[in-house]
Amino acid sequence: MSLFRHHDFRLLWASDTISQFGTFVGTTVLPLVAVTVLAATPFEMGLLVAAETAAFLLIGLPAGAWVDRMRKRQLMLRADLTRAALLLSIPVAWWSGVLTLPHMIVVGLLVGVCTVFFDVSYQAYLPALIGREQLLEGNAKLQASQSVAMVSGPALGGGLASLVGAANATASVGLGFVASWLFLFRIKKVEPQPDRKADRKLRTEVAEGLRFVFHNKMLRAIALTGTTAGFFFQMETAGMVLFLTHDLHLSPAQVGLVLAVGGVGGAVGAITANWWYRRIGNVRSMWVALVAIAPFELLIPLSQPGWLVWLTVLGHLGVGYGVIVHNVAQVSFRQTICPDHLLGRMNASMRFMIWGAFPLGSLAGGGLGELIGVRGTLWVAAGGLAVSWVWMMFSPIRTMVRTPTPTTSDQDSPAQPAPSAQ
Repeated sequence: MSLFRHHDFRLLWASDTISQFGTFVGTTVLPLVAVTVLAATPFEMGLLVAAETAAFLLIGLPAGAWVDRMRKRQLMLRADLTRAALLLSIPVAWWSGVLTLPHMIVVGLLVGVCTVFFDVSYQAYLPALIGREQLLEGNAKLQASQSVAMVSGPALGGGLASLVGAANATASVGLGFVASWLFLFRIKKVEPQPDRKADRKLRTEVAEGLRFVFHNKMLRAIALTGTTAGFFFQMETAGMVLFLTHDLHLSPAQVGLVLAVGGVGGAVGAITANWWYRRIGNVRSMWVALVAIAPFELLIPLSQPGWLVWLTVLGHLGVGYGVIVHNVAQVSFRQTICPDHLLGRMNASMRFMIWGAFPLGSLAGGGLGELIGVRGTLWVAAGGLAVSWVWMMFSPIRTMVRTPTPTTSDQDSPAQPAPSAQ
């Protein structure tokens, strides 16, 4: 049965879509409030932006253990209501004349904490809601929503701020999370209470999740691939705006359009991902997609002012497409081979490693740009991204085609790789 006919999945999909839009609209609106209402300095802006993403490093690992101890849907419901209340406090404070930058930093940090719990929870909740045999279709639909939100969210945030004012636009984002809560609340399937041992310590459970990832050769290869790709991608991102404006002489509006192309490619990748999985297998697609984007990465530093700017556009389009095909396949794979009681910790461990590489890559990109220039830094980043898939060649993934189907006993132990199915 197609998931379009799955009542509860449709509700989860709607909720997550609204949540993704709220996240990407919010990352635009909050800085606009700081600039237009509070006249924030560059240093203060840096603090605010850092606060919005700090939660992934600060609580990324323990969040997985907490998620595994709780009912996932209940945790997502609480996260939505908390985000709504936090964001609605900004226009209320502005209307009352008491809005301050520390208030906004705290809101940004706590909204980020809620987003960590929501994202880890929905990834751990999905297998129980739709069954592991439909994970590829479910993740493709969820990734499509994320890609569309990534492209249009910042533009929507800017439009809302222009139309009703930045502070009032924050109220719209908060009300969006209320709508997300309403969709989640209508899900009918009853989620069982997770088994929880009273004597288990949080540190022990976090360590168990990390051990599961690193002791499983396949998950370890996926994690190292994602960490490598994340590091070099952020190295590229750190210098991309400077490259587009200073080297290619694009206007701010043109820069926005070029960067949005990657999200368009990602949306198309999510829509067509199943086509690839049916033809070459979902496991093989994980590394084939990354190999295929290598030439597109190399197009970006080759760009020059004039008509050769289109090399950058084509590069972003191809990279966005391939990354999403890879992501849908690897998220579905790891959800399938992971036992239910470890799903939250496994997802949190993977996200901690991959997202933890982002600030390191940004710092490396900035430092390298000072030494060898922005274009030289893009060549280094393109080279790193082009070989990020190599980790999977030293794992059982290299000879696998499709995800092994878990047996009953597999629910309590990592699935073993099945022989290559041609």
